Amino acid sequence: MQLIDGKSISEAIQVEIGEQVALLTQSGQRAPHLAAVLVGNDGGSETYVANKIKACHKAGFGSSLIRLESSVSEKELLATVDSLNNNPDVDGFIVQLPLPAHIDERKIIEAIRPEKDVDGFHPVNVGRMVLNLPAYICATPNGILQLLKRYSIETEGKHCVVIGRSNIVGSPMSILLAKNSSPGNCTVTLCHSKTKNLKSLTQQADIVVCALGKPGFLSADMVKEGVVVIDVGTTRVSDRSAKRGYRLMGDVKFDEVAPKCSYITPVPGGVGPMTIASLLQNTLLAANKAIY
Repeated sequence: MQLIDGKSISEAIQVEIGEQVALLTQSGQRAPHLAAVLVGNDGGSETYVANKIKACHKAGFGSSLIRLESSVSEKELLATVDSLNNNPDVDGFIVQLPLPAHIDERKIIEAIRPEKDVDGFHPVNVGRMVLNLPAYICATPNGILQLLKRYSIETEGKHCVVIGRSNIVGSPMSILLAKNSSPGNCTVTLCHSKTKNLKSLTQQADIVVCALGKPGFLSADMVKEGVVVIDVGTTRVSDRSAKRGYRLMGDVKFDEVAPKCSYITPVPGGVGPMTIASLLQNTLLAANKAIY
């Protein structure tokens, strides 16, 4: 069993990006600038945004954070989005999800200009991705592809089972792995809450991508020997013995599944750090006007 170290791969990518940024600034161009809008004080979102800012500094990016109260109106948030859309000094920005219940997330995502949508959530970017056109790819699926590539994990002709059909991870992941590309060329089965005989499908899989948000969902009896397991889940579980009062758990029962794997991602330190790296890559593309 080999552990897929997303943290070290992410750090390597950030160094590579930093070298490209240095060349940009040496040629007289300004550094790429990534902005984030954070509504409220969700713990997970706070951690993600803090890590994003840290990574920006490491890569030589400009970075800004706009904090809004959880009581902010949808109209006010849309005005903030519009301001960032029209700010020539901001190459890309994200509106951190989830948003409060009174705000329509889809309306906010669609208000972001596709050329600044470095999260890759806008329907234009999703559509371009599906059609195999240049696009900003959703950060988490793109990060997973890079892990597979950098660990030289063979995907061509393999059966991949993706568990979870979210617009952010599961659905785009299934499309990307089925593409005629490398990594790609998988035969993909996309499973969800209505899938019957899920266990029989995962037992056939050469690669399992688990993106449900249900801690400990995937157990050892659900996978075969030599499987590659990508655990996307990151759930805070109360733990009084932990310094912060909680610990992070993935969707996979790591201790029992890992011995059967050829490769597996840990939680934390697997897929999570790659999301940040992918976000920086998209912002660099935006700064270079490489897509639009």
